Amino acid sequence: MNKYGTILIVDDNTSILTALRYCLEGTFERIVTLDRPDDILKTMSQEDVNLVLLDMNFSLGVNSGQEGLLWLRTIRKHHPQTPVVLLTAYADVNLAVRGLKSGAADFLVKPWDNEELVRKLKDVLDMQSEIVTLDEMEAEHIRRTLDHCHGNLSKAAELLGITRQTLYNKMKRL
Repeated sequence: MNKYGTILIVDDNTSILTALRYCLEGTFERIVTLDRPDDILKTMSQEDVNLVLLDMNFSLGVNSGQEGLLWLRTIRKHHPQTPVVLLTAYADVNLAVRGLKSGAADFLVKPWDNEELVRKLKDVLDMQSEIVTLDEMEAEHIRRTLDHCHGNLSKAAELLGITRQTLYNKMKRL
């Protein structure tokens, strides 16, 4: 069975981290855990993280989810391609909607069902790999246009609505 890269799990409860590690060890090649969100960016700069599973609350007695939303926005700003799945013990539809609008890939509630958790995380990563970037789309469009024009740069540039020099510069980046 192919495993899914590296997951970073951030939760202040070490029992949750241990349970998630056991639950996900057959799914991910590497599992990195943090019990404090302060080290997220440092860890992500040192690790090739494919997915972040992020708790919503880190301060004792606070359950508004604001900390999780702040860290979600921070991760999305610095690592926009890395999907983040939010995890909370306080199921709240409004919080889930705010999380999704802030860029979360999905939202899970504690306690979780192990099979559902694994399925959702796999779905997020599978969907992520299906997304084609604009640069990839442009490169493919240029290749097809060049093939259609049998390599004639002037004709291809005309069909693409750009100058020959612009086409040449774009081809250098392919």
